[in-house]
Amino acid sequence: MKNIDSVAIGGFDGMHEGHQHLFGALGGNGAVLVIETGYANLTPGKEREHFTTLPLVYVPLDTIRDLDGEGFVSYLRERFPKLRRIVVGYDFRFGKDRRYSHEDLRNLFDGEVVVIDEVRIDGDSVHSHKIRAKLIIGDIVGANRFLGHHYTIRGKAVRGQGLGKKALVPTVNMLTDGFLLPKEGVYATLACIDDEAHCRPAVTFVGHRVSTDGSFAVETHILDTETDCRERISVSFVKRLRDNRKFDSLSALSEQIRTDIAAARKALQRLEL
Repeated sequence: MKNIDSVAIGGFDGMHEGHQHLFGALGGNGAVLVIETGYANLTPGKEREHFTTLPLVYVPLDTIRDLDGEGFVSYLRERFPKLRRIVVGYDFRFGKDRRYSHEDLRNLFDGEVVVIDEVRIDGDSVHSHKIRAKLIIGDIVGANRFLGHHYTIRGKAVRGQGLGKKALVPTVNMLTDGFLLPKEGVYATLACIDDEAHCRPAVTFVGHRVSTDGSFAVETHILDTETDCRERISVSFVKRLRDNRKFDSLSALSEQIRTDIAAARKALQRLEL
């Protein structure tokens, strides 16, 4: 922390295009100060570190929630003794009851305060809550456009029904604690297993297995390869293919899965993997 002279401050859930504008205004010795509210579910916890090379410093909201303006600036000075620049968004609020704005920060801080204007894509302002709304309705393309990267979830690989490998296609099942899941359905995805550096084309089902046991699952079939995921898997969503629906037989489900795989292959073929 001793050499950091500029910080971008915010919640930074999603590490989206708006956030990247803040990071771009940092100096050579910049860092990202993440205020942990407990509500992050696009990039929960240290998942944010996958989307920047800058150092991240995590601060629980309760640590600073009740500070007045002077107390907040003093806190920053104590954490970052060489601080000369603070970067915030146009809607940044801080202090007790969120009563202070970037204008107050300019009056209280004797260094430079950079305020990043609203970032808009296709005429719409970029915010984490809008990305969440898009994921909930299954608008993966729209969510990814605001994020500036494919929406990605990570989790522990777990044992599934065992039905896929025997009667359908082999899948990797995963636990996704902490992540917001997109609307139930089938998606073209990219999957990275265990410690692999490169992702593979895949198709992922999210939802209740209404055609078999009815339980909820996130299961991924990796295309064109046999794989044994031992510990962890990350899944990046590229395109929504269809809604979740019930099939009357395993043969009907199997036929649909073949259709899904062909659709996923087509959606992913233009990506550089």
